[in-house]
Amino acid sequence: MADSIASLISTGTKLYLDSVEPALVDQNLAWGAVGATSNPAIISSIVKDGGLDKRIEELLAAGHDDEAIAWQLTDDLVIDAQNKFASLNKESGGNVGWVSFELDPLLEDPTLGLSDAERTKKYIEAGKKWNEGHTNRMIKVPATPAGIAALEELAAAGVTLNVTLIFTDDQYTQARDAVWRGAQRRDSLDHFKSVYSIFLSRIDVYTEKNLAGLSESSQGQVGILNAKRIWQKNQDFWADKNTKLEQELIFASTGTKNPSDPPTKYIEALAGSDIQTNPPETNQAAVDSGIEFHRTVDQMPDQAIQDEIDAALDSAAMQDALMTEGVDKFVKPQRALLEIIAQKRSELSPAG
Repeated sequence: MADSIASLISTGTKLYLDSVEPALVDQNLAWGAVGATSNPAIISSIVKDGGLDKRIEELLAAGHDDEAIAWQLTDDLVIDAQNKFASLNKESGGNVGWVSFELDPLLEDPTLGLSDAERTKKYIEAGKKWNEGHTNRMIKVPATPAGIAALEELAAAGVTLNVTLIFTDDQYTQARDAVWRGAQRRDSLDHFKSVYSIFLSRIDVYTEKNLAGLSESSQGQVGILNAKRIWQKNQDFWADKNTKLEQELIFASTGTKNPSDPPTKYIEALAGSDIQTNPPETNQAAVDSGIEFHRTVDQMPDQAIQDEIDAALDSAAMQDALMTEGVDKFVKPQRALLEIIAQKRSELSPAG
């Protein structure tokens, strides 16, 4: 069964896991995964399951508040995954073996009333803080206006960046250009690595709702077409930049949302290059699929499909809608994590 996922890797895809749950990391490493990522929803799930109760008790006894505990647990889990991928990072010279650490989503919470300038300043401070002392940690920054404004300074400071929540070519281009400006301020490009997370399934959920008039052949293809175009643009941009390490796309949000779609829809459509950061169940589906994967990342949909999508899609409107939704999907899990820790405090503290 694992032959299927081995065939996906053999196309050139670098397989990452969208989790830092220790047992899942071990399983995916055995399948050939070469990296992982974390986010508040993942951390919340691990904490809720109770496996970290002993560590929470230690942190409570040390007098930490809920927010400090949340970030310490996140740091612990990411470090554990980093250690497991460290040898791959070293062997590849820094091309693979990375684990992404997401900065505080609450910076984008509109209810807090921060200006973009304040958010940017906090992204830069937090990015440098959580990067310090790590050799195979990527700092995950969202492609919001404030996040993009922080990228040049972070890249110049030597931070390895995963720019996330990218839905459109415009976001990708702004983020990439900012990172490249920062990279050129470094003394050397030897250790420069950057990745850009292009989301897929959320785009197709959006088009099913807002572009209901698309033909059957085009509906469900918008996310794939968008990702393939940005992939080609990324290939072209870096071709003459002479960086030692690959500057890559991450194909993200690869779990299917439409029940009629096969669970391997996106990983099959984008096999062959760069990074796929897949949910655990999507990698499991690849293992169980029996599919022999072949390179498809550079095979575009029929021109008629491209023309229909281009005529129907307002990219700016889609970006606005998906960014609003995306920020909400970042903020709520972080608040949920803090609530879970508060509940654990009540359950686990001696007075509780």
